[in-house]
Amino acid sequence: MGDFDDLLSANKDFAAEFDLGGFDGVAHAGVAIVTCMDSRIDPLHMLGLNAGDAKIFRNPGGRVTEAAMEALVLGAHLLGVRRILVIPHTRCAMATHSEAELRQRVSASAGVDASWAEFHVVDDQLAALEEDVQKVRSHPLIPDSVLVGGFLYDVDTGLIEQKL
Repeated sequence: MGDFDDLLSANKDFAAEFDLGGFDGVAHAGVAIVTCMDSRIDPLHMLGLNAGDAKIFRNPGGRVTEAAMEALVLGAHLLGVRRILVIPHTRCAMATHSEAELRQRVSASAGVDASWAEFHVVDDQLAALEEDVQKVRSHPLIPDSVLVGGFLYDVDTGLIEQKL
């Protein structure tokens, strides 16, 4: 006990002003975002959105994985998603380290051999972004009416630039 007290205390403050009770769970701005788990990214605020406006899927590198695709399909059909943004970012560890480097770093940190682990590094962010956007656009369960764009977020300026 005690290891999470600061977070539990902050949650009590949050709950004291909580106004999303009974929310329907639909993306009110019709937006879904696939982006990286990097803590420098604030997906809602960087697009001028608020809680309840978007569905957000995060993973290392901001890739459209099988799980991300599942979320996008559900969002498009059940949760009001009409626009999908795929947004990797500058200075991403998944794009600046090799698979071998990440395995070595994790092995050193864990004290256990991680040479078997796959971290899915990104050799070429723009090529990966193009692949991911095409994957979403061509998926048979994503309606043609859903707009799909590829963007790059700059962690040093806060700006996103549309690439696709």
